[in-house]
Amino acid sequence: MRKLNCIIVDDEPVARKVLNEFAAQVPYLTITGQMENTAKAESFIDENSVDLILLDIEMPKVSGLDWLKSLGVKPMVILCTAFPKYALEGYELDIVDYLLKPVAFDRFCKAVQKARDFAELRQLHHADFLFVRCEKRIEKVELRDIHYVESLGNYVRIHLPGRQLLAYLTLKGIESQLPATDFVKVHQSYLINFSKITAMEGNQVVVLDQYLPVSRNFRESLMRMIDGRMLKR
Repeated sequence: MRKLNCIIVDDEPVARKVLNEFAAQVPYLTITGQMENTAKAESFIDENSVDLILLDIEMPKVSGLDWLKSLGVKPMVILCTAFPKYALEGYELDIVDYLLKPVAFDRFCKAVQKARDFAELRQLHHADFLFVRCEKRIEKVELRDIHYVESLGNYVRIHLPGRQLLAYLTLKGIESQLPATDFVKVHQSYLINFSKITAMEGNQVVVLDQYLPVSRNFRESLMRMIDGRMLKR
């Protein structure tokens, strides 16, 4: 497996120095950036591939936890903080591990090994297709063929080229099983294949020839993905 691209986000220079020295001793980690605030980290993520974030919590302006909540597609995260009180909230945001400062090297190694194991497992189980039970049939669905998924209460409608599949599934359940780098939720009722977007107009996104609403809650994460592919001057 390739090395994990890792960034350190901490407003304390000493903390960044310690984590950088620890990471330099781990052969499968590459520190690609060090930032003192979340704004710089977000700009870096928009332009670069990041697998893992070593993230402080209590920082000026925007805390690490608030920033995590605002991110759409996010890399793996290990929180590094002097405060144990945020642990539960951190794990609810699907962090890999929670390190208390001062961080011991052996504890650091255990945390980054978790991240590596998770990355390897995700790579191993990545599939290009899924099977969907529809009435009396089980249909094979290529992920690249999915235009978007529409919630219909206790059912979902999967829109594919020239056909639709109605399945007794929830949108949330499907979202958890599709790669977050390829699919984005734009509305409580719509999950779209990012590669199928052909345009965005106001509060609507065009998926091929279909106009779908973009709600305020999901607009920011969608725009972040679009900005990551935007042509720059």
